[in-house]
Amino acid sequence: MRFSAAKILEPPNDMSQMTVRNYVVAAVLCAAAMLVPRPGPAQDLGIDIGARAPAVTVQSLDGKRVDLGNYIGKTPMLIEFWATWCPNCRELMPTLLDAEKKFSKQVKFVAIAVAINQSPERVRRFLAAHPLPHDTFFDVDGKAASAFDAPATSYVVVLDKAGKVVYTGLGGKQDLERAIRKAL
Repeated sequence: MRFSAAKILEPPNDMSQMTVRNYVVAAVLCAAAMLVPRPGPAQDLGIDIGARAPAVTVQSLDGKRVDLGNYIGKTPMLIEFWATWCPNCRELMPTLLDAEKKFSKQVKFVAIAVAINQSPERVRRFLAAHPLPHDTFFDVDGKAASAFDAPATSYVVVLDKAGKVVYTGLGGKQDLERAIRKAL
């Protein structure tokens, strides 16, 4: 069966012709979508690349208020939104720790535990069993996750010294060294 553009635009005579037309239209739309340029996956989600990072207040694990604005704009930063129960966060941890070993003198590393299915006490217990070298805070009311437009846990935001977002990424496999180099 041969089709022409004029034939496809004609009203259908029966359901089979309608099904073929839907298939062709869907195929054309899919092909057109593949031609639209898109940013890399590290820029498809969360806070916009180039945006100024919001200064939000989180909580230390002992309940004290911490203003992230005290860090933003003073030094490059890597912020991870994570959870004790997150498999992608655990997968990312070795990469994160390697990056921190390499760049800890140049970059401030911060973990923000989200308040979904965990408490500061649960985070403290996790850190007692798995100590981490960076500051870990708790996002009690979700305002930090909201301000950074965090789509899920294992979400990483890298800021340059001016406090501008240079990278966002999600998942257990991220090239954090490359992301950090964008901030330096």
